[in-house]
Amino acid sequence: MDCTHTTISCGAETPFRALHLTDSHICRADARDGERKVHLAESRRTVFDEGVPGRAERFLREQLAYADENDLPILYTGDFCDFVSCANLEFLRGELGARDCFFAAGNHEFSLYVGEAFEDEAYKLQSFDRVQSCCKNDLRFASRVLHGVNFIAIDNVYYDFTARQLDALKAEIARGLPVVLMMHTPLYTQELCDYAMGDLGQPCAYLAGAPAERTETYPPDRRVQQQPNRETMAFIDYVYQQPLIRAVLAGHLHYDFETRLSNGIMQYVTGGGFRGCAREITFVP
Repeated sequence: MDCTHTTISCGAETPFRALHLTDSHICRADARDGERKVHLAESRRTVFDEGVPGRAERFLREQLAYADENDLPILYTGDFCDFVSCANLEFLRGELGARDCFFAAGNHEFSLYVGEAFEDEAYKLQSFDRVQSCCKNDLRFASRVLHGVNFIAIDNVYYDFTARQLDALKAEIARGLPVVLMMHTPLYTQELCDYAMGDLGQPCAYLAGAPAERTETYPPDRRVQQQPNRETMAFIDYVYQQPLIRAVLAGHLHYDFETRLSNGIMQYVTGGGFRGCAREITFVP
């Protein structure tokens, strides 16, 4: 396990530690889901094991054991499952449900067959209730206070936010507690975009809130998917105005990256759990 150690000064009542995990991409299926999904599990497992059979699940076991041994709550930012299946959701419920885990969903949590269709809210609704039934907290928007810090998990799996989520965030801000946001898809920064599209040579940045001058260079399907709407930008603009928001935790990108948002808030992207990446965070006053 490759564990990054980070300290976040966020106004905690007392120092405490937590383990940020993300993107395990578990690939399980059996006869209950049919032959097609069994074959999907086999092919996708090959991708995430990266040439070493069983590696992705071994890393997850090591991460969960580390949390157990050190009595660490888990902050999980999505894509525990690579696709919807009986076996994947049972594993999600069994492993994270048995632990002190606060969960923000990822896009793959709702993927029926990876890459089969354009994924949007209507697509998500085909599996949302089934996935939600396996998770302890609300997947749309949930908050949990730990040592005086309000952790807020928000669904932005398709690069967007809603007016209802903005209203819920305003209500949480009104409580007056310091806030750490948890979401699957990171918020746009120029630094992160340059790294994704420049250093890594990706065709798009896979970030929420990218400006039009950046998305216009994306491939057409990615531009449609990632171009922010008015509600998304209203949500992000509000985040930038709130001094009580002290940090953002995200995943999705499969690599570690720390970047400062335009208002100075630090955003911590933790790499893929299937590669052994984890982040132990010490939250301090």
